[in-house]
Amino acid sequence: VKMFNSPILLLVLFYLRLSTEWPTHTVCKENNLEIYYKSCDPLQDFAFSIDQCANILTNTFNIRAAMILRHSITELFLNVNLMLNGKSVLGYSKKLCEPNGHRFLFCGKKKGEHIYYEGPVKLGIHAIPKGVFKVSVKLNNGDHLTVACAEFTITRYIQQ
Repeated sequence: VKMFNSPILLLVLFYLRLSTEWPTHTVCKENNLEIYYKSCDPLQDFAFSIDQCANILTNTFNIRAAMILRHSITELFLNVNLMLNGKSVLGYSKKLCEPNGHRFLFCGKKKGEHIYYEGPVKLGIHAIPKGVFKVSVKLNNGDHLTVACAEFTITRYIQQ
């Protein structure tokens, strides 16, 4: 029996090593707006949620995100790209953490620590036009290592 279990375990481990794509998660699916995300980090997935889809169009809405850090955060850089029909139409970059400043609770966290952020986010948008949008979000630390990476798909339908 032990000889039979070993090849199965090796096969499972080999498959897991080859599988570098995480499942697509549903953030929300309400009325005429759908939001999905998938981790683009082949080694780690993470949890993300918002209160309600409708709240995105308000000035400020609350999110929750959680993960275990693979890399320490002394500095943290946010890069966001909005793509339409496969072309980047808008890019945004911002430094979220500085070596001596702790603007957010996750700044200064070490590799292996669990981080959880719950709080307001302000996008500054008042309407999402009809269509399918891809949003790439990448967080890199000061050593240019990926802390988190996600591809969001936002679909806005015409209200009937």
